[in-house]
Amino acid sequence: MGNKRDVNRRFFIKTLGSAGAVYLTVPSAMARSGRPDDRSENRSPAAAPPGRNAAAGRAAARSRPIRSEYETIEHETDLCVVGGGMAGLCAAVAAARNGARVVLMQDRPVLGGNASSEIRMHICGAHGAENKETGILEEIFMENCYRNRGLKYPIWDTVLYEKAHFQKGLKLLLNCSCNHVAAKGARIENIRGWQLTSQRWHHVRARFFADCSGDSILRVCGAEFRRGREAREEFNESHAPGEADGKTMGNSILIQLREVDEHVPFVPPAWAHKYGDGDLPNRSLRPAGNFWWLEIGGEDDTIADAEEIRDELLKIAFGVWDYIKNHPDGRGAGWELEWIGALPGKRENIRYVGDHILTQNDVEAGGKFDDIVGYGGWSMDDHHPAAIEHKGAPTVFHPAPSPYGIPYRVLYSRNMENLFFAGRNISATHMAMSSTRVMATCSILGQAAGTAAALAVTHDLSPRGVYEKRIGDLQERLMDDDCYLPGKPRPIPRLSRDADLSASEGDPEPLRNGVDRSLAGADNGWWGKPGGSWVEYRFAEPQSLSSARFVFDSHLPFDKRMPSSYPKKSKTAPFPRRLCRDFDLLVPGEDGTWKVVFEMRDNHQRLVKVPLRVKTKAIRFAPLRSWGWHLVHLFAFDLA
Repeated sequence: MGNKRDVNRRFFIKTLGSAGAVYLTVPSAMARSGRPDDRSENRSPAAAPPGRNAAAGRAAARSRPIRSEYETIEHETDLCVVGGGMAGLCAAVAAARNGARVVLMQDRPVLGGNASSEIRMHICGAHGAENKETGILEEIFMENCYRNRGLKYPIWDTVLYEKAHFQKGLKLLLNCSCNHVAAKGARIENIRGWQLTSQRWHHVRARFFADCSGDSILRVCGAEFRRGREAREEFNESHAPGEADGKTMGNSILIQLREVDEHVPFVPPAWAHKYGDGDLPNRSLRPAGNFWWLEIGGEDDTIADAEEIRDELLKIAFGVWDYIKNHPDGRGAGWELEWIGALPGKRENIRYVGDHILTQNDVEAGGKFDDIVGYGGWSMDDHHPAAIEHKGAPTVFHPAPSPYGIPYRVLYSRNMENLFFAGRNISATHMAMSSTRVMATCSILGQAAGTAAALAVTHDLSPRGVYEKRIGDLQERLMDDDCYLPGKPRPIPRLSRDADLSASEGDPEPLRNGVDRSLAGADNGWWGKPGGSWVEYRFAEPQSLSSARFVFDSHLPFDKRMPSSYPKKSKTAPFPRRLCRDFDLLVPGEDGTWKVVFEMRDNHQRLVKVPLRVKTKAIRFAPLRSWGWHLVHLFAFDLA
């Protein structure tokens, strides 16, 4: 997003005569300084004057004759991501920001998958406030908090949409369903998708493909995959069943309730199921929560039987709400059914096989992998295959450490040379997947897969080649983009490491310790008063600076998720008051006075990357305003 479209950031670099600062245009403060971002022929309209491309396209469409056959649009790209859930969105954006040309094919009109307005499951991840997932996911959460204070799903959809649509180097194909995969030997050559709205075929040739569809739709290429539950003895998993089977966790349809002042009658459809007291033991039959246990299909085929499963879920959902709303004890009198999903959310069906298969034992051992690129921390949340028809507990939360590491080798195919994947279809056993399937975990693995794909493009490597030759680069790039890798401190750039660091108050040294969050009682940051305090780097000799990187405190313990119901006191998006809203960067002029070379106003992001072009012996960060707190909290200040 650039120019007026970039509501997230505003840059004002003032010319400083002797210091040599000049104006430098970038698409956003989050963009990586100095990396190529113009390699795609499918540039977003944000690169042109507003409305120009769209108007020209409409005019051209009016002049085209109506064809007697369906049109085919050809795309040549570096990476094609199939599936626009949270994993696919983060994968596509990460790859484009790291220099790859990307096509993102999504079969729905909105992005977000299970988190979208069509399904409305809130995004869960690792347990523990200190383990909150950051990177692109936190960027999305912060943008939503800024623009969507009432936490309305239609606005949430547009926050996700703009993240892809206005990303330079990324072509977004919504309402486009992949229905053909062409492979030759161990490589996928191209795919084809039908776009329902435009009545066109989209034919995509790419060097690499990333299956983030959840349903592993590219599996027909010949990639190895697994389905169902492994036998206990295959991987020595104590929670696995004694015999392998094809059973999975089921699909759920969600309902959303709103608290009201007056009773609103509810008349169920005649085809809804009828429930009485005792019919649904071990379920919370009160107007609260998101009713994730409205689930069925684990003993069926959650892909092939999806339509029948949806039909049954509607009968279940209306029947459950009828029971709650019209119960004689009045438990539902103050609530109304505001929304019910037409599209069920899926938990499990097909998983790819990679160079490593993550297991229950890997999870319980903490995932001590040299090639860690992400982490989990949700319990092994194993839903019973019979779902609502099971009279016992609908799920078993087997303990899992938080966090535990997840290796890169579970994100690419063992037998297909150009296939990545991320989401609930990574290379894992059923038991491990019962933890890794939650969307915050899927999001950071998507960012890892997309970043790896960009490295593969840059260095002409296979996905396995990235593991063999560039795993350190991948980890460093992820950490630079604010992805936390437990147990790995972020490398500090030489300019920051070798300079003298001082502050007007407090100890600034934690700003270069490589840990960009509070952990285990250590603050790992610097606190300053807006409008008076500062942090300064000073060099022995003048240094040419190209960028500055900041990680501010977005208060990770805040729950920034979308709601599952709307009580009278509706939840509003929390905004971290300690986040730095306005700041200046200053350098000393020839007369010794400090002069502004960069101004940031109305910042609402945790990670901010500032482009610079200045040669100086010192540079100072001066916070001017927070979002309401008397102090600002900073975790990192790096120079390159």
